Amino acid sequence: MYALVDCNSFFASVEKVFHPGLEGKPVCVLSSNDGNIVALTPEAKAVGLRRGDPVFKVRNIIGHNNVKLFSTNMMLYAAMSKRVMNIIRKSVPSLEVYSIDEGFANITGCPKQEELMRSIAEKIKLYTDIPVSVGIAPTKTLAKIGSRFAKQYKGYRSVCMIDNEEKRRKALSLSNLADVWGIGRQTLVKLNYYGITTPLEFADKSEAWIKSHLTKPGVQTWYELNGTPCIDTHEVKRNKSICTSRSFGQMISDLDSLKSSVATFASSCANKLRGQRSVAGCVTVFLSSNPFREDLPQYGNSATCTFLTPTADTLEITKAAMQAVGSIYRPGILYKRSGVIVSDIFEESPIQLNLFDHIGNRKDRSALMKTIDAINQKYGIKTVQLVIEGTKQEPWKTKCDFRTPNYLTSLDEIMVIKDYT
Repeated sequence: MYALVDCNSFFASVEKVFHPGLEGKPVCVLSSNDGNIVALTPEAKAVGLRRGDPVFKVRNIIGHNNVKLFSTNMMLYAAMSKRVMNIIRKSVPSLEVYSIDEGFANITGCPKQEELMRSIAEKIKLYTDIPVSVGIAPTKTLAKIGSRFAKQYKGYRSVCMIDNEEKRRKALSLSNLADVWGIGRQTLVKLNYYGITTPLEFADKSEAWIKSHLTKPGVQTWYELNGTPCIDTHEVKRNKSICTSRSFGQMISDLDSLKSSVATFASSCANKLRGQRSVAGCVTVFLSSNPFREDLPQYGNSATCTFLTPTADTLEITKAAMQAVGSIYRPGILYKRSGVIVSDIFEESPIQLNLFDHIGNRKDRSALMKTIDAINQKYGIKTVQLVIEGTKQEPWKTKCDFRTPNYLTSLDEIMVIKDYT
């Protein structure tokens, strides 16, 4: 049996933890440059706001309903996520952290599983003030469906358990096919074409029909919906490509600033590669001007560099990215955005080395990267970084006018309680 623990409206919930006066009020967390809504509370949804809304288009709703806005602070959210996952980890045999706000606990053989997970949910709320929803089922896909029911209906008291055939069929009949984990947009269109509109109709199809009409992920989802576990979440989490991109806080035109932004994004991509134990075969850099400024010259371009040997080395990926950005830079253009994409991704081991590989000792370089990652994990992101990445005052850095301080990870930003009596 698997239990999926899913933090409710996680980014917004973390903000509410440090601003207790916001309980029951509409709260939104914004994207980079404070441009779009990326997370919001049920109260914010109730006044007409939706994830993805551009802030400038919903200013009237925000102002009229006194909606509280916060800039994204991933360091704060990651620190709170670590606390939540540690609480779960101490109470179950094993835990697989799937994302910053989700974790799969394997509770096979545990007695009173529903009571166990409800006590964990209550403990998380007590210790961190983060509300969670838990789905328990024999497969991870069914557990995800269970957690959705636990989130939607208060009668479950945070835990929905799908442990028999009757509950499984009822849950599938009441769920939305588009919400099923593993069914993407193209698969949904195909299933709708064949008259399949609910997860139950999908699960009731014959195995022969599923194998003849769908690819491996679709077949795996069918097995999971029918109670047979077969999805390796490590395989699911490994991205086919990784992209890091931002709009700039202000437009820039000089090559040095562009290189600084691209180096930062390249470093982030390399770090994500190592985090999922992968290597990439090529890196792509793209630049673009501001499409909303029709009064300015418009320009956009990209360039790709291929590695002789797939790599996750920050130095190697950044060097290739610098070559790419230099080849597409055009003077006289005010740039608004840049980004880095690493693709052609493989598992980090085994790797076939190239006869002309220019890195003399990859083991030493790999050890260096692990050391840097360990330092940054312990002392904070960008404690160790490349000089070319620049400083926090770079003009291209994104705006975060509503950022909550890093109360949990930075002594310089530790919370201060003032006495106004």
